[in-house]
This record gives sequence, C-alpha cells and structure tokens, in this order.
Amino acid sequence: MADTPIANTHQYEAWNGYEGRHWADHQARYDALNEPVTGLLLEAAALRVTDTVLDIGCGNGSVTRLAARRARQAVGIDLSAPMLERARATAEAEGLSHVTHVQGDAQVHAFEPASFDVAVSRFGVMFFADPVAAFSNIAGALRPGGRLAFVCPQSFDRQDQARVFAAVGRHAPLPDLTAVSETGPASFADPSRVRAVLSAAGFEGIEVRAVDTEQVWGRGPSDASAFLFGWGPMRHWLRDAPEDAVERAREAATEAFGAYATGDGVRLKMSCWLVTATRA
Repeated sequence: MADTPIANTHQYEAWNGYEGRHWADHQARYDALNEPVTGLLLEAAALRVTDTVLDIGCGNGSVTRLAARRARQAVGIDLSAPMLERARATAEAEGLSHVTHVQGDAQVHAFEPASFDVAVSRFGVMFFADPVAAFSNIAGALRPGGRLAFVCPQSFDRQDQARVFAAVGRHAPLPDLTAVSETGPASFADPSRVRAVLSAAGFEGIEVRAVDTEQVWGRGPSDASAFLFGWGPMRHWLRDAPEDAVERAREAATEAFGAYATGDGVRLKMSCWLVTATRA
C-alpha cells in the first residue's frame, strides 16, 4: 500500500498493475528509451552538492540515482510498488545510501514543508488529477527560491510515434491521442497551460524550452513492435480487439517502425518541453 492517501486512483491502479510491472521488468530498456533527455533535465536543474532533491514520478529510479550522485540527498516518490522495488534494489546495489524512495501521490503527499532545494521530473507530472493542487503541494515542499525542472511531451502529432500509432489504428481501435485533455501524456503540450498551472501553484520565472531527442525503441522493427505491444496502454486499448486484428496491427507497427530502422536501432524523434521555474 502507498505511504500516503491517493488522489490519482486511476493512475495508482495502472502503475500497480501490468503497466507498472512492464516498466519494472524492462527497467534497462525504459531507462535507455528516456535517457536522451536526462542529461538536459539535470543540467537545467543545476544541482549542487549541498542540495536535497525530490524526484517526482521517479519510477525505476534512474533520475533519482543520478541526482544523488550530484547532490547531498535524493528522494524519489512514485505510485508504483513494482517500480519502487526495482528502484530500491538498484540504489542499494550501487551503494547509494543517501537515496530514499516513497510510495505516494505527489499531489497529496504530506511532504515536510520547505525541505527540498530542487524538484525534478522526467515525464512524471502529466497525469495529476488536479495539476494546480499537485504543483502547489510540490511548491510547499520546496524552500523559498527552490528550483523546479521537468520534461514533458509536446503534442502527439509532433512525435514520430504518431505514424506508428496511425498504422496500428488502421487495424484496431485506438483513442484519439491528439485530443486535448486536462490530464494525460500531452496535458502540458500547450506552453501557455504550463505557465498558467505553475503560476497558479506559486512558481515564478517560468521558462519553457523546446527540445528534440531520439528514442531507441528496439534493435530492429520486430523487436520495437513486440516492446510496444507489451506496453500497458497498448494492452489496455486492444484488450477487446479480435486476435486477428491485433496481429494485423502488430504487423503494421513492425512495417511502420521499419522506416526508422538504422544500423544503431530503431530511432524515433521525440519533441519535448524542458520546463524550469522557481518557488516564489
């Protein structure tokens, strides 16, 4: 069970079900997938050896561990018990005694007030049920002048993934991933919404910078397709689709991934926002 109350119950169920287990079972692969933005994120956070760092939506703990190597202490918070189990085991194996992991919902977790110098997140802030409440809670955990840095996706139609998903959608039903929503992967795709939410939550000096990176989805098209179809959301969307339709969708995804195959894996462009701000 989580250490604190949960506001984002749907996300709690997903990340403690097959989605969380898939991320935990493929720890190295997900870390490699998201690694290209990690250095940019930590550089933007401007970590110092005296800092105490909060990693929001820490998952398997890659960012938490890297932050800990630059700072005095790092705390990772996440909803997912399977991923936190991985995070704790990896931190212990790496001898990082100044890393702590908490299972909880950052929107409502009772952080000690003004106890962190920096809050960071790599793709972990888009799913809050109430973003203003969540970032207000995070702001309260930061010391006055404390820094916030996070990475979130731009709109789905700007991602190379969109072409792969379009191929899948011709054979099996998928949701409209380009639709604007208050919560979800692209909930901060509009920079004006990012600024509005953070301003309302007590942040200032808000900067939103466009960043393009490449993600390696697999060794080859078939490998990338198999990984995609094991991903939690894809399993959820296709759970009621006929088996033959799913197989056709998988073949279409493999063909679509082929357009991005290189001698160094299947590489898709991802367009993100790198956001920084300070607690007012």
